[in-house]
Amino acid sequence: MAEVLTETGGRGVKPVAWVRARLRNIAPFVTLIFLVVFFAIASPSFISIGNIWNILTQISVTGIIAVGLTFVILCAEIDLSVASVANAVGIIAAFFTLQDPSVNIANLPLSGWAAIMIALGAAVGLGLINAIGITRVGIPSFIMTLAMLQIGAGICALLVRGQIAYAVPHLAVTLGSKALGPVPWIVIVLAITLAVGHVVLTYTRFGRYVYMVGGNREAAEYSGVNVKLIISAVMVISAVCSGLAGILGVAYFGSAQQNEFDSYLLDSISAVVVGGTSLFGGQGGIGNTIIGLFVLGVLNNGLDHVNIDSFLKILIRGLILLAALVINVYAQRMKATSTAAEG
Repeated sequence: MAEVLTETGGRGVKPVAWVRARLRNIAPFVTLIFLVVFFAIASPSFISIGNIWNILTQISVTGIIAVGLTFVILCAEIDLSVASVANAVGIIAAFFTLQDPSVNIANLPLSGWAAIMIALGAAVGLGLINAIGITRVGIPSFIMTLAMLQIGAGICALLVRGQIAYAVPHLAVTLGSKALGPVPWIVIVLAITLAVGHVVLTYTRFGRYVYMVGGNREAAEYSGVNVKLIISAVMVISAVCSGLAGILGVAYFGSAQQNEFDSYLLDSISAVVVGGTSLFGGQGGIGNTIIGLFVLGVLNNGLDHVNIDSFLKILIRGLILLAALVINVYAQRMKATSTAAEG
């Protein structure tokens, strides 16, 4: 009686085993449904169309960063520099934009396109430094990106010197703070970024290699995969996504200043992990990240609607992240046990 019949009449898997095998994906979705129902009941204004657009806008910067971070985590690596890189690239874009005379920053004004290209080029450069440190020098990604976090903070401090810049390229203003009808441009950029990330991971050879490297690095090497090149590529992808988020973020915030993106490190990692992508690599993807983004977005927005204490809000977010980490580790252990049993 422990087994169930499949549609073809054969012996199927146990229901409990089926749930365990998909626990990493089921738990975030159930959490999202619970949060939506709870806040819809607690606050009638939560479920309005206007508030849905608010949630989508609020998660956009985090979401763009999280796309790149998904690639990194799928390779069983980590990038702690994403928020710092976003901040630095956003400030670089502002540094090369003409500022009001009242802004006390000795900058170098260029055309808007030039400022954006230089900023994105800087993102690529920072990503390459991470890649070289990890794959060539052999520094663990945790330590290398921690150093890059400090480098990014130093770039921010050097360029603005404690001041605040307000002007950014016109294209960044449009994409970061304007709308196409009722749809904010930054939400459109997020949707495109998520779609491109999903297509690359799901339908390309590079995406398959990312999963192979994260799932079993030695097996990937024996299969002829250039593991160092794949890891280098995902570090650059992460930096470019962070840079794009930084450029749009300063336009969304209306200013470019030091420490502006500090909270986005935890938010972006939380989105990927809460969504169910394995910290051990090889399992998960953009679909999981989307669920994680909505869990965090609905939670943050819903707590504002019920007027909960802001300090308690931080605690609740931490507890949800902890629960996601426990599920992540538990699911990995079940996978290892199942693999050992089959072997």
